[in-house]
Amino acid sequence: MTATIPGTSAPTASAPRSARATAVSRAVGRSLLNALLTFVIVLALWWAVVNLTGISPYVAKGPADVWEFFFTSDEAAVNRAEMMPLLTQTLADAAIGFVVGMLVAVVLALAFSLSRSVEMGVMPLALLLRSVPLVAIAPVIILITGRGTPASVAVIGSIVVLFPALASIMFGLSRASKESLDLVHVYGGGRATQLRKVNVPGALPSLFAAARVSVPGAVTGALLAEWLSTGQGIGGMIQKFSASARFDELWASVALITIVTLLLYNIVQVVENVVLARMGMPTSGR
Repeated sequence: MTATIPGTSAPTASAPRSARATAVSRAVGRSLLNALLTFVIVLALWWAVVNLTGISPYVAKGPADVWEFFFTSDEAAVNRAEMMPLLTQTLADAAIGFVVGMLVAVVLALAFSLSRSVEMGVMPLALLLRSVPLVAIAPVIILITGRGTPASVAVIGSIVVLFPALASIMFGLSRASKESLDLVHVYGGGRATQLRKVNVPGALPSLFAAARVSVPGAVTGALLAEWLSTGQGIGGMIQKFSASARFDELWASVALITIVTLLLYNIVQVVENVVLARMGMPTSGR
């Protein structure tokens, strides 16, 4: 039976629920504010580069020019119809690299945590691949997987995602409380049980951080794969737009993929903050 102090109300089950709802609302608010500030800063920098560096207006297109290209010009509908398939293709390629890279990062991080031998055998190769510029090894990857194939997109995109995600996830797995690990060990749990009960739940913030950082990495990998291998999507068309002096299309495609990437990044951040706030964990805004 719970005792209450005279003059005060008894504790209710809705109090923790209300606290969680407040934390979630604050987390969403911070995420949306950060997203708005990010877009404002990007637009300001874009305007400054175009208008304050002396670049010819024929070559450099500002936010107003891109807005006109997509929405107010006579050919706006045609322009949107031309750009949307390119954006869809690039996002599909980025999704392949993101999913493959994150899955491989999680599997490797768990394997390294379970076996020191696996870590000692695989980590030197991973560090070697990370030290070599992707542009330098991309021809070898394309030679093995085939030019223009989904496999080449998956490999190139996943390499960009893999190493930052692996480092973040391994850092999260290594931050488990020693007392909690000892408690699981005392009750007869082995290393796999410790990993499942303690390490993985505690690494959730690092996993979300890895996913958030991997979004722009996956888009970058997709653009690189399209440029070097498939010739499709925005990455494949940017070079063609530049070579044919189609600067309106060039700046519009760059602006479009940049805005969509920022939007996806902030969506992941909102999901991260909501989940962590509901679980009582520190969010990225704190």
